[in-house]
Order: sequence, then C-alpha cells, then structure tokens
Amino acid sequence: MGSAGTAPELGTRQIAWRLFATCWLVYALHFATDVVRELYPALALGDRLSFDLAEYCGLHPDLFETPGHGCHIGNNPGVSLLAAVPYALSRPLVDPLVARVRAGRAARGESEPPEFRTPWPNARRFYAEAWRRGLDVKLGLAAFVTQAFCMAPSSAAGVVLVFLVLAATLGDRRRALWLALVYAFGTPVFLRTGFLNHNLMLGHIAFAGLVAVWNPWRGERLSQRTRALVAGVAGGAAVLFDYSGVVLLAGLAVYLVIRRAGDGGLAAARSAAGWYALGALAPLLVLCGYQYAAFGHPFLPGQHWMPPVEFSERGYQGYELPPQPELLALLLVDHRFGLFVSMPLALLALAAPFVERGAGRRLGRLELGALLGVAVATWLFFGASNYTRLQFNTGLRYLASTLPFLFLPAALVLARLRPLHAYAWGLLSLTVSWPLAMYREVEVPLGVLDPVVRTFAGGFSLPALRTLSLTAGQYGDFFLHGVSPLPLFALAGAILYGLWSPRFRRAPNP
Repeated sequence: MGSAGTAPELGTRQIAWRLFATCWLVYALHFATDVVRELYPALALGDRLSFDLAEYCGLHPDLFETPGHGCHIGNNPGVSLLAAVPYALSRPLVDPLVARVRAGRAARGESEPPEFRTPWPNARRFYAEAWRRGLDVKLGLAAFVTQAFCMAPSSAAGVVLVFLVLAATLGDRRRALWLALVYAFGTPVFLRTGFLNHNLMLGHIAFAGLVAVWNPWRGERLSQRTRALVAGVAGGAAVLFDYSGVVLLAGLAVYLVIRRAGDGGLAAARSAAGWYALGALAPLLVLCGYQYAAFGHPFLPGQHWMPPVEFSERGYQGYELPPQPELLALLLVDHRFGLFVSMPLALLALAAPFVERGAGRRLGRLELGALLGVAVATWLFFGASNYTRLQFNTGLRYLASTLPFLFLPAALVLARLRPLHAYAWGLLSLTVSWPLAMYREVEVPLGVLDPVVRTFAGGFSLPALRTLSLTAGQYGDFFLHGVSPLPLFALAGAILYGLWSPRFRRAPNP
C-alpha cells in the first residue's frame, strides 16, 4: 500500500463503488423497525410463493379479505416482488431462530405479551397481536432483511446514478461526489430508506428511465431503440409499484417523443414510442396478472376492493378531481410532511430555470423541463388524493418519487452558489434530514422539527436500538434503559475511513 502522497486519484468507477458501499452501510445502520403493508406479500411469496395473506389478516388495517380470493393488500406488488428475494434467501437463518423463540416461550408457559412501552396505542396493539401469533420475531427479522438487502441497496444505487449524472453534467467528479452525498443524507431519501418504501424506489426507477433516454455521457454503446425500450420498462415498473406511477409513465413517454422528434423527426419519434410501449407492456402485464389472481379482475386496482375507510367515500376510493388547493399546500408546507419543510433544497430547484447552468450545459432546457415537469405533475396528482392527509405520522411519503427529479436541478443551482452559501444549504439539509432518519417521529406539535430538537437535547439515536429499549426487559436489562449508538457509529466510521482513505489504496505501478 502506498502513502497518501502516492495514492492514485480515484476514477469515476472507483468513486461510484465506494459511494454505493457508503450509502448501503449508513442506510442499513439506520434501519427502522416499522412493519409496512408491503412486507406481508414479500413474506407470503418467500414462504409459499403465494399472494394470499391469510395468516397476517388483522395485523394491518390495509389487509382485507375478498370473498373467494383470500386476504390481500390494496397496493401494487412491485416492491414486494423484489423484497421477497432476499427474504427467501434468508429463511435458512430466520426460520430456525423463529422456531427456537416460539419453543422457548411455550416451554416457559408464556401466554401474554410483555409491555411495549410506546405512547402510540396502535403500535402497542400491533406488537401484542403479533406476539400472540408468534410473529413478532419473524416480522422484525424480515423487516431488517428486506430493508438491508433490498431497500438500502436500491437507494444506494439511486445515489450512485445521481452522482454519475452530476459528474457528466458538471464535469467535476469531486463536486459531483459531495453533491451526491448531500442527496443521500441531506434529503428525505435518508428517512424513506429506513424501511421498505415503494414511493422512493419507483422514483429512482423512473429517473433511471429518463437518464437512459437523456444519455448525458453521450455514450454510443446502447442504440436509441434499446434506450427507448429501457425507458418503457422503467415507466411500466413505476406503475407496477404504485398507480401514481402513471404520471411517470406518461412523463417519460412525452419526454422521449419530444427528444426523438427533435433528433430525428417524426419517424424517429414514432419508432421510439413503439419500443417504449413494448418495454412498458411487460411490467403492466405482471400487474394485470397479480390483480386477476388476487381479486379476480385484471384491470381494476386493488383499492377498488378495499372496504370503506376514512376518505374513501370521496370521489373514486378517495381520489377526486380537480386537485384541491388545500392538499396542494399541505404537500408543500405542512410541518409534518411538507416537501419544502422536509427538504429545504427543493426550494433551489425552483430557481434552476433562472440560473446560468455554466458547466452543467449538458442539462438542456428539455431535460430541465422534463425533471421539473414530472415533479409538478406528481404534485398535482397527489393534490387530488384525499389520502394525502394520512401522511401525518410517517413524514414525507407521496412526493418521495419526485426526489431525484427535484434534486438534480437543485444541485446545479447549489453548484453555482458561493462556497459559503453552498455549505450553509448543505448543513441545513443534513441538520433536518439526519435527525429525521434517527428519530422519525413527526406526529407531534413540532412536526419535522421535533427530531431535530430531540437530537440536540437527547443526543444521537438509532431506530432499532430505541425499539429494543421499549420492550421493558424482555431481552434482559441490557436494553431496558436504552443503548448508545456511538459504538456502532464508531465501527461504521472506521469502515468508511478504510474505504475512502488514501492510505489503503494501491500505489500506481512504476
């Protein structure tokens, strides 16, 4: 190994792999123990290659029975299909551990769950019911596996893609790396990666589809036909993940047609549109197949079969046009989940059309319009969904798919600011984002600011360690009064130092 003075400069590929590993490690460290509805189909697929959730019905309000078809969730299955893979691979380790815990409880004659010391009654009821069914350990381990080996690497790959695009548009790898780190840890990407989250994942998939068409590297390895096909797969996959993906599917199609028409005329645009439709067809057929198997109808969405819930009587299952001004305002400035509150950098994206892009000249007006247009269209889409009001306890969720589309314009503005101003924006973003990823509670009077206050008043935290401390001695007195995350932070810091330090790079060949 060479010294710092002889260590070679990292190339784009080496930076990308180190950035991926860094994000994966930090995201997995901030795993949140929330058991979301998308986890249940992943378990059923990994256990029985089935979408029937009969053994889990009653554990989550979004699980419901359809006569003659079993128990399912109303959401699309895209993220569950992906998460089922690491869960199925983990079963040789998870299943024996779960069986041992169940046998130990039976031997000790335990019949009632221990106290779960949380102020939230729904969380207490869920934990008690999962414990009685013998599912608490299984759900906890499955939530970790799917977060650490599906959600975390997915978001890390999204960060790497943002880095590569910024490196191409700015022509400066070092600056692109720092901006990508701001995206990773200074935006709600950090918060949403704490558990399995389809909104963020479909946003990264659609962003990859747009980049495939844009081709900011000016590469020629992929033909225009292949790029249109890849974009179509990305657009169709966005719908497979959630029906809000129709906005992204349409947005990518519009951008593709305009881009190809400008490059090669109407004939090229028609050809690209055909290949795009072909690419989108495969994931859309998977969605239709799921809906037919789960509900007996290939085209009606899962929400069509849900029993009445709050807001479902308004419009079609809670969705009513036109967009409501109140909901549009909440999506932007609500103190619990508003975009500008949770991601101050989004304000800079609004200035992108008025800022000279300088070295970012590869981001043309069409690309900038596509990025901002997709974000605005998604905002309008959710402005017509009354379920927007139900984000009050989870933080920014519905607009998570817009994060990569908004960050790129914001980053180009950030790159044009004076260093002191850019550092201030970065520090502000990290000050909001990291506490949110650690404490996660916004259903309080201060909303997004509550985790910030708690961090400065109570110190650093990790969601999984905090959950263990709520079990009132079930795992011994070790966790009863809480556990400091500092040893884990120190270990992660040592790993990251070894990953990035010039001391551990090979010296160039003489």
